[in-house]
Order: sequence, then C-alpha cells, then structure tokens
Amino acid sequence: MSTINGTEIKKVVVACDAGMGSSVMLASQLRRQLAKNAVTVEHTPVNSIPADADVVICHQGLAARARVSAPDTVIVPIQVFIGDPAVTRVVNAVQRGGELSG
Repeated sequence: MSTINGTEIKKVVVACDAGMGSSVMLASQLRRQLAKNAVTVEHTPVNSIPADADVVICHQGLAARARVSAPDTVIVPIQVFIGDPAVTRVVNAVQRGGELSG
C-alpha cells in the first residue's frame, strides 16, 4: 500500500475498463473540483495508467489490475462513480493536505 500527502498530488487518473460513461463524468467533476489546486485529472484505461500518476481512482473490481499497472501509485478503489466517499477523501486530501493511502 502506497501513501502520499495531499499537497504532493499533481496528477489524478480515473481508470476504467471500457473508457466511457460514469468514469468520464467523474474525471470531469474532479477537474472542476481540483482546478484551483493545479492538479491534472486524466481518464485512461486501467491497463494504460501513466507512470507519472500520483493517485489512481478506479472501481473496486479493477483495483487489482490498477495495482499491476501502477504498483507504486496510491490506488483508491470506489464502489460508485458519483458520490463515493473515497472520492471525497481524495478531494479533501488535495485541498486540505493530509495523508492519502491506497
């Protein structure tokens, strides 16, 4: 399990299996929420997570694949794409500082 301080997060990746739908909406929502914090938010397939990602958010069913694709990155598994408390945890860590692990 990796850990990062929220103030060090510069790139968040929303990873999915198919690349459409809810995960795209989540990435767009995060871009708006984190715009003032100079954090880049990208959307990518779970097997193509970029090496410079600081945090990866993905559905819990994809977390194991995300860990293989980005072994040294904080992986935050979620159950639902909109309104999941784990996403709020990421946003709060970026905006307020504090440790984020996953």
